[in-house]
Amino acid sequence: MTISSLEYDQSVFINCPFDGLYKPLFEAAVFAVQIAGFSPRCSLEASNAGQARLEKIMDIIAQCRYGIHDLSRTEVNPQGLPRFNMPLELGLDLGCRRYGPGRLAEKKLLVLDKTSHRYQRFISDIAGQDIASHSGKPSSLVRCVRDWLSTESKSPQMPGGRYMFRRYGAFRWALPDLCRRTRLVPTQLTFADFLSVVDISLEENET
Repeated sequence: MTISSLEYDQSVFINCPFDGLYKPLFEAAVFAVQIAGFSPRCSLEASNAGQARLEKIMDIIAQCRYGIHDLSRTEVNPQGLPRFNMPLELGLDLGCRRYGPGRLAEKKLLVLDKTSHRYQRFISDIAGQDIASHSGKPSSLVRCVRDWLSTESKSPQMPGGRYMFRRYGAFRWALPDLCRRTRLVPTQLTFADFLSVVDISLEENET
């Protein structure tokens, strides 16, 4: 799939866990990207059964100028095995920026973790990267995403992180009604559904 330069410049790949424990952080990150005027992308949108999952992810990464990679859940599971999906996708994005042609060389990446130096225990090769810490708090994550997008995109007059999180709180409060009006179930929203209800909320509440 070929996308325009404008679509590429507005697309943000989000690499993070998708389980229930991380869901509040994921949805806050998606909201922050949308209210900042950008388009969130992630592997959840890939549904072509005829294409290998890794190929889908690589295609999405190549279509996004920006990439958010949260390593905070790189930890062992009950079987004692590590979760390496997030570091793998970060590596793909770093490789895309380093070896990709044309506009891919100008990709911008944000690496997140619970604390600024925890990553050194499991992926020391990225030492020297600026790692932002969100401490597991949606409010801190929204601020990290906002400040990074504002800096890297040089977007004028982007609202501040506190304002964005206040708007996110209002969105969460209104979500049941938004879902009722759009005939959706709040606990069964797909990624596309969530993007849609966020768009409706932002259009209806511009202040």
